[in-house]
Amino acid sequence: METTVTKRGRTIIPASIRRRHQIEDGVQLIWVDDGETIRIFPAGPDPIQALRGRGRGKNLTERLLEERRRDGDRENALF
Repeated sequence: METTVTKRGRTIIPASIRRRHQIEDGVQLIWVDDGETIRIFPAGPDPIQALRGRGRGKNLTERLLEERRRDGDRENALF
């Protein structure tokens, strides 16, 4: 599915996705930007619980360490 973002930053969530995930008027959404992709989750009554387990299998520690190494390399190149 594909949607368009307006000048004001708005977009439409397709009806089939809204129905499948029970996204109704007033439901809060959580936007997660991991630097490579953007993921959107319905917050539910407990936003922390809604995100629990979403990072499994993503090698987050290794990605963080690699990003820190690149940052260090960039800083060393400046000085």
